Amino acid sequence: MTDRRIPAELELDLRAAAAGLGEADVALRRNRFGYNDILTPAPHGWLHIARDTARDPMVWFLIAVAILFLAIGNRTEALILAIALAPLIGMDAFLHRRTQASTRGLATRLAARAVAIRDGKRLELPARDLVPGDLVELGTGDFVPADGVIVGAEGLQIDESSLTGEAAPVRKSPFAGNAAESLVAGRHWALAGTRLLAGRGCVRLVFTGPQTLYGGIARTAVAGGEQKTPLQSAILDLVGRLLIAALALCVLLAAIRLVQGYGWVDALLSALTLAIAALPEEFPVVFSVFLGVGVYRLARRQALVRRAVAVEAIGRTTCICTDKTGTMTEGRLALDRLLPAGGQTERSLLRWAARAARPESGDPVDRLLIGAAGLDEAIERLAVHPFTEQRRRETAIVRLPNGETWAIAKGAPETIFALCSDAPAQIERWTQLAEADAHLGHKVIACAARQLAAGEHKAVEPSGGYAIFGLVTFEDPLRDGVHSAIAECRAAGIRVVMVTGDHRATAGAIARAAGLGGALPSIAEADALGSHGTIDAAMLTGIDVVARATPAQKLELVRALQRDGHIVAVTGDGVNDVPALKSADIGIAMGGRGTQSAREVAAIVLLDDSFRTIVRAIAEGRQLFRNLQLAFAYLLMIHIPLVLTAAIVPLSGQPLLYLPIHIVWLELVIHPTAMLVFQELPGTERLEHRQTSAGARFFDRAAWAAIVFGGLALTAAVLGAYWFGARGTGDTDAARSLALGTLLAGSAGITAGLSRLETPASWLVPAISTAALGAALQVPDFAHALHLQSLSGAGWAILAVVAAVAYAAAAWTRRSMSFHGVPAGI
Repeated sequence: MTDRRIPAELELDLRAAAAGLGEADVALRRNRFGYNDILTPAPHGWLHIARDTARDPMVWFLIAVAILFLAIGNRTEALILAIALAPLIGMDAFLHRRTQASTRGLATRLAARAVAIRDGKRLELPARDLVPGDLVELGTGDFVPADGVIVGAEGLQIDESSLTGEAAPVRKSPFAGNAAESLVAGRHWALAGTRLLAGRGCVRLVFTGPQTLYGGIARTAVAGGEQKTPLQSAILDLVGRLLIAALALCVLLAAIRLVQGYGWVDALLSALTLAIAALPEEFPVVFSVFLGVGVYRLARRQALVRRAVAVEAIGRTTCICTDKTGTMTEGRLALDRLLPAGGQTERSLLRWAARAARPESGDPVDRLLIGAAGLDEAIERLAVHPFTEQRRRETAIVRLPNGETWAIAKGAPETIFALCSDAPAQIERWTQLAEADAHLGHKVIACAARQLAAGEHKAVEPSGGYAIFGLVTFEDPLRDGVHSAIAECRAAGIRVVMVTGDHRATAGAIARAAGLGGALPSIAEADALGSHGTIDAAMLTGIDVVARATPAQKLELVRALQRDGHIVAVTGDGVNDVPALKSADIGIAMGGRGTQSAREVAAIVLLDDSFRTIVRAIAEGRQLFRNLQLAFAYLLMIHIPLVLTAAIVPLSGQPLLYLPIHIVWLELVIHPTAMLVFQELPGTERLEHRQTSAGARFFDRAAWAAIVFGGLALTAAVLGAYWFGARGTGDTDAARSLALGTLLAGSAGITAGLSRLETPASWLVPAISTAALGAALQVPDFAHALHLQSLSGAGWAILAVVAAVAYAAAAWTRRSMSFHGVPAGI
């Protein structure tokens, strides 16, 4: 972690007596700083959930439209909308309950109790009772209860992965200075939410409660509500505009029918019929259904969607900000290479290093060495000189089964080489080898040993005369499939930026192994990208890796990319990733090794922790968005002629074109077509290169032109069919039959043209609607009940021509549609 300054106003003396605070001091500090409540409990209860859910305007819109349909007697539409309310309300409730789960997940990394020294006594206290200045004792396995400076330590190693994301344990050492505005290096801090892996420590608390680093992350994780995506807002805006226009048109139609002398009943029937045709309830319903289908399809890709609107957003991702540890890599240390010296083999080097390791130390390096060596010999450990920050080595004096006594040292190469009597040229060569491996991001230890003579003291660590036995290197391995996934993202125009708290050398090595940025990735440290906590988006141009980034800087990096017009997906697995995951357009957490907190705030959780799954999810999201575009195009192309002809014919003084039963029939065709035909259109496993733009609209001008042209052309065809059918005799039923048949034939043609008949549903739905049309027109009893007449051969020929033209117009519309970024509007 980075260095931190101790504020003077805390009035802390790190060299204060070991007796700790007195009760009077504790009371004063608690009154000043409050309790050590790192997490603020989230509001709970179904009443709170219901109150927040009631703020969703989409829910109220569906309720209002359902009531309107119920009032005009259309129970079928009211029931459909009531059913559609269930998943929307359920999703809102789930999201609010999930906020509480997120708080519980964050709490799993916090100490419930702690041992503090007060008035010279060791007291076990609730962690929330601690105050700045308390002296706290910590042992192996303990969670740190608040942020403090280490004033005493013995072999102290801390797991900081929950805050930094780095897998390797961090060795800590005591701080020797005083407190007055001291700048304390990161190696002297123990932080809330981290855990001791080895050793013991004594910590003087500095920051408690929300002032801790963990508390800052937690506040970001649980604060604020979920924002609506631009597409949701665009749909609400479109529905609102269409609703206002439809209601105005209904009032106008009713007034004109009265003026024309048709009476109140006809005027009311005309207005209600037009209302049923014009109300745009299909758009939010289709959107909700497609999100549900997307959740299922992404789950089949091993991507669990926790926030359904992510289905809409992920396909338009333009930049992936990925964590290194646990995302690009496996998040664990693994034995990489053994470089034995002359006279040693890889196997013997491993055995010598394992003899210097202690199973009880808790050090992951020791566990790896012992596990890999598989020692089956009985050795007697005569003395152990443990690793400390000052010594940077561990030495074991052991007696082997053959009776020989050896001193075996392992640790930092420069420390081990200083003990060795090898030739200077050899030591220089080994130093260069160690530095080369360290530059590749590996953890490197050296191993050396010397045999003790019979008269040497077996409890004293020899200070020289060792021989170099070799180097042992460890790495956090790159995940399978990462290299190919990054190459596919680059080919598809998706930018990938690795953000890590690690050093430049380690980050660069992983980036090169993953193919990020090619052979020479561009690397920058977070502090160099801006000032005063703000990152300049212009400074990010061409950057592949951001190293030494804090959680706050990672969050600002995401925001800078968003300001630059990117749709940002953020991957991560630790508590340190929570703010960025929450702020991103799409937060993606690792499901296997990810913390519960990261999983709870993320929109998507990868069940297999595979970076490759992200690529498949983006490809699936793109196809789902494309399918939604096609469904909306169909709704617009069929509603334009439906509404216009339902209004124009009666406005011209003619009898109603569509009776309520006809509108219900048309809706029974339109609903399944929009919801079934387009949702399962097939996609591709690979990402295609598509231009994206955060300012783009759901439909561009070319697509809008094609949609409006197709809708107006079908409007003209329906009106022409009506007046053609009414010619001479003025038979309303004959005119209505040809007009209604023309609209349904156009619907079938549009469906075929937009779907390309690529799925069984795209064949079945138009076939059923055409068969129903044939039965309604040609079966006398049906035709009479529906106020229709059978068509002649010429009439059916007209319908066939209309279907063919509609197919061509829809195919042109599909070719005109391009894939865009987050829409600023429909």
